[in-house]
Amino acid sequence: MIFLIQYDRHKGRIVSMQTFSDSDRKQAQDSLLTIELQLNQNGTDNEVVLLEAESEGAVRRTHRRYFEDLSELLNPPSSISEPLLNSR
Repeated sequence: MIFLIQYDRHKGRIVSMQTFSDSDRKQAQDSLLTIELQLNQNGTDNEVVLLEAESEGAVRRTHRRYFEDLSELLNPPSSISEPLLNSR
């Protein structure tokens, strides 16, 4: 799956998120370009990204900053174990 995310850095939140199938990559890229051109024309400072992942859950794990606030980001999810130190 392909995810097109528009993110407002100043507000710390997603403005929009669209999903595309892998076969619709060209449409996703065209949508990204359209959004970027509109934002540029309006002088809006948002981040626009295309991310590819197996599922939305995978994107939420690998790109947490788009979906969680600062307090959530400072606390790792319970599914991630702490790295082992000095495990020789």
